[in-house]
Parts: sequence; structure tokens; C-alpha cells
Amino acid sequence: MVKLGVLGFSPANGHPYSFSAIINGYNRNAFLKTEWVGILNYLEKRSPSEFSELDAKVTHIWTQFPALSHEIADCCNIENIVDDYLNMIGYVDGIIIARDDYELHKELAQHFLDAGIPVFIDKPLTLDREELNWYKPYYEKGLIMSCSGLRHCQELDPVRNSLDLYGDVRLVRAAVINDWEKYGIHMLDATLGIWDQNANSIQCISNNNYDSYLLEFENDLTVQIDTLGPDVVAFSYEVFGTKLCQKFEIRDNFTSFKRTLALFVEQIKTTKPALDWQSLNRSISILIAGRQAKKAQSKVIVNYE
Repeated sequence: MVKLGVLGFSPANGHPYSFSAIINGYNRNAFLKTEWVGILNYLEKRSPSEFSELDAKVTHIWTQFPALSHEIADCCNIENIVDDYLNMIGYVDGIIIARDDYELHKELAQHFLDAGIPVFIDKPLTLDREELNWYKPYYEKGLIMSCSGLRHCQELDPVRNSLDLYGDVRLVRAAVINDWEKYGIHMLDATLGIWDQNANSIQCISNNNYDSYLLEFENDLTVQIDTLGPDVVAFSYEVFGTKLCQKFEIRDNFTSFKRTLALFVEQIKTTKPALDWQSLNRSISILIAGRQAKKAQSKVIVNYE
């Protein structure tokens, strides 16, 4: 069984709870005492048999707040709480950095990577080109995995598995809560999980309450991603083809996360990257260009080097 350590926490990100619960199972009474009842609600919709199915167990937890570490441990049946995350070295087979404050990802991951311990790093991995290049040799050794769970969401299985039914897809239109830097990757990775190709350019138009990003891909696909800010809870995805048009509401976080975690566990076992470097580089490069496009309020050519 693969032993995992979880590092958290960043504001408004419940992934330390959800990831750990999917792997270990959960304690309902402990969850009811937290602010994460929304996570409990979707956990309780699942059959007990769907938990603890992965050949893995979260054995260690660290956050920057000891009381929070105890709370997560109680909710998710984690046996060991550490006061220094480096104390996990020698006791775990892999690490999950379950925080989306990408500015700290390298600092948190570096000692584990140097020790040869594979690390799953929450989305987005980084928004800095130099830092992305720093990760590359570790990534190619199978020591890093990073993506949005929506790359593997079940709602888009019909598109991934039967793309020909849509004919010539002219437009994809997606809308997501919050901003481009932390949530744009959800819809970007959902798209790249279907069409894993380069975007040539991206432009941004900012309105009073949201930002609209228009991506032109090298296969002539146009993708529009609207980031709607904190007040509109949306994970919507539309595909417009010459034979079929369809809209999807992406709500099954459990399956998205579980599929992603299963790939990471398999990566630990095989040392083979679950996604190739080109796929990660494509995703992060487009995110970086999107941030530049918002600042410039104009079209930006995506740089992949």
C-alpha cells in the first residue's frame, strides 16, 4: 500500500479534506464541526464502497496551523500529525501538496523532490516560466504530477470517448467561478483533456464583474473561458459542433478527484508520469499568457519555451 503525506492549507481550498477523505474514508461527526459541510454533503452521496478503494492511505498530515491539522486528521482518519512537514521524509511514499497558493509550491516540494519522493502539486503548479523550467527534470523522472481534476471529470466522458459524433467542433464555451489564475485551469485542463494541442493566442476582455478569455488553437478550435468572480458558482462547459451541440454542468468533484488521485498512485508505483511534460507545459504556458492578456487587454501569443 502506498503511504501518502498531505500538506495544506490555503484559504477557501478544501482539498486537504476532500482528497484525504476519498483515500481514507471520513468521520461524519468530525466533518459536521467544520466549515466544510459542503464537502461532507457530496461525500455522503457516495456508496461506502467507493472510499478507500485506492491502494493508498494518507498516513501523515501537516498544515501551518496545528489545530487545523488535528481537524483534518479527525475528519479523514489520518494517524500521524507532524509539526514539520520534512519529518514525513522516510515515512511516506508520496506527497500531496493540497494548496493552491502556487507561489509556495516550489518551497514546499523541493526537499521531497530532492529526496526522490513523488509529489502531487495542486493546481496551478506555477505561473512563472523560470520556475516551470526548474520543475522539468523532476517531472520527467516521474516525481511530479499537477493538473486540475476536471481533466478527468466524468461529465465530459461523452466528448472524450465519442468526439466524432460532434462533427467539426467550431466553438467550446466554458464558465467558471473565481479568477483566471487559480480557476481558469479547471476549464483549460478540461479542454486539454479532450484536445491536447497548442493554443496559438489568447486575448482577454474584462467587464465590470468578470473576465472573458478567447483562445485560438492550432487546429482552428476556438475556446472561450469566462471567469465569473466569487459570486457565481459555475462549472459549465458547452461544445458546439456541426453535428451535435451539447452543454454539460460539471458537479461530480468526487469522481474527478478520485480519478486524478488514482493516476498519482499509479505514477508512484511505476515512476512514469501520468501526463507527459508537453501536456503540463501547454497548460501552464497558456495560463501565463492569459495573465499577460488580462494585463494588456489585448491578444497575446502563447510562448511555450
